[in-house]
Amino acid sequence: MESDDEIEKLKSDMESMKEKFGKLLLGEDMSGGGKGVSSALALSNAITNLAASAFGEMKKLEPMHPEKRSRWRKEIDWLLSVTDHIVEFVPSKQKAKDGSAMEIMVTRQRNDLRMNVPALRKLDGMLLDCLDNFKDQNEFYYASKTDDDSKEKRKDDKWWLPIPKVPPNGLSESTRKWLQYQKDSVNQVLKAAMAINAQVLAEMEIPENYIDALPKNGRASLGDGIYKSITEDFFDPDCLLSSQDLSSEHKILDFKNKIEASIVIWRRKMNAKDSKSSWGSGVSAEKREVLEDRAETILLILKHRFPGIPQSDLDICKIQYNRDVGHAVLESYSRVIESLAFNVLSRIDDVIQADCNARESVSDQRKNTPKEGSVAKIVLQRLSHTKDDESMNSATTPSSKTLLDFMGWNIDQSETEANKDVQQDEPEVKQLSKSPNINPNRKVSYIERLENLGGLKSPRARH
Repeated sequence: MESDDEIEKLKSDMESMKEKFGKLLLGEDMSGGGKGVSSALALSNAITNLAASAFGEMKKLEPMHPEKRSRWRKEIDWLLSVTDHIVEFVPSKQKAKDGSAMEIMVTRQRNDLRMNVPALRKLDGMLLDCLDNFKDQNEFYYASKTDDDSKEKRKDDKWWLPIPKVPPNGLSESTRKWLQYQKDSVNQVLKAAMAINAQVLAEMEIPENYIDALPKNGRASLGDGIYKSITEDFFDPDCLLSSQDLSSEHKILDFKNKIEASIVIWRRKMNAKDSKSSWGSGVSAEKREVLEDRAETILLILKHRFPGIPQSDLDICKIQYNRDVGHAVLESYSRVIESLAFNVLSRIDDVIQADCNARESVSDQRKNTPKEGSVAKIVLQRLSHTKDDESMNSATTPSSKTLLDFMGWNIDQSETEANKDVQQDEPEVKQLSKSPNINPNRKVSYIERLENLGGLKSPRARH
C-alpha cells in the first residue's frame, strides 16, 4: 500500500504532466489563438528549456543537486515517452489456428528512435555518474566569494566561472591519473552525442526558406580567397584553416555558415534541383563533387576542433521548420547531452591547467634554488681558495723561511726578540713588513732598472 504522501505526490506529478503536455499540444500558445509553433519545435524547446534549468548553473565539478536530478529524470522521461508511439510497419510471421504460417505487418517503434533513444539515455546516465564521482575528492577546491582567492580573475572570456585551486605542489599522481580517466570518459560521451546529433541533422530536410536566401553560386558564398584555396590542385584543409581568422566564436560560426551554404549549393546543382542559376560551362559535375567533398572535410574538422560553438544558420533553420517529432526529440536530447559533456570537459580542463601551473611554479623555484651538490661544491671551492690565500700570506710573514734562511744569512736573534716584545706590547698596531737585508754586492737586474727608470716599481713601506 502506498502512503498518503506518495499518493499526493503522484497526483501532483499527474497534474504537472497534463499541464506540460497541454502546452506542447497548443504549440506553447496557452491563449488558444492558434499562434503557437509546431509540435516538433515545441517538444524541442521543452527539452532545451528543461536542460537549461537543470544544468544551467553548473559551474563546478560536483554532484548534481538531488532535487534537480530528480526533476530532470522525471520530466525527461515524460518528454521521451512521446517516441514510444512513433512507430513504423514491419513484416512479421504469425501462425493461424490451423497451424499455417502467414506474414502480416505489425507496428514497431521507428528504427532510428529504437536505436538512439536508449543510447542517449545511457550517455545521460554516464555524465551524471561522472559528476557523482567528484563527491569524495578533496585535493582541489573552488574559492568562495569571501576568500581572498576569489578576487583573482580568469584570464579567458569565461569570467563568471570560479577558478579551481590545487595544492602548492600540484595534485598527487593518483588523482592526476583519475582525473585524466574522467576526462577520457566524458570525451567519449561528447563524441557519441555529436555523432548522433550530426546524423539527425543530416536526415532533416533543408527548408525552402534557407535555399531561397542562398547566393547564386558557391564562389559568391565562400569568397574569392576561400574558393581559390578549395579549388587548387593540391588541397590542404589544415593550411586553409590556418589562413583563416578563427580567433573568436563569431568568426568561427561565420566561416562555418559559408562552408555549409556552399555544400548545399553544390549538392543541389549536382542533383539538378536548382534552376535559378547555372555554374557555366567551365564547371563540371565531377568538379562540383570534388569541391563538395573538400568542403565537407573542412566542416568535419571544424566540428571536432571547436565542439562548443553555437548552431549554424542551417541547423537553426532545420530545427525551426522541422515537422518530424522523432527527429526533434533526438536532435534536442543529443544537443543538450553534447552541451553538458562539453561543460564538464571544460571544468576538468580547468583543474588540469591549475595543476600544470602549480607544478611549473614549483619547477621554476627548484631551478632558481641551488642544489645540495652545488652548494657543497661552492663551499669546497671557497675553502680551497682560503687555504691558498693562507699559504700565500704565510709565505710573506716573518716567521716563514726566506731565501736568507736557506743561505744561512740569519737575522740577529736579539733584534727578533725585540720585535716580538713590541708586538706583544702593542697588539692594536699592525706589524709592518720588515725590509729584507740586501747584499750591497748584489747586481741589479735588467727589470729592476726599468722599474726604477719608468716609475713602475711600487713604493716601499716606510720604517
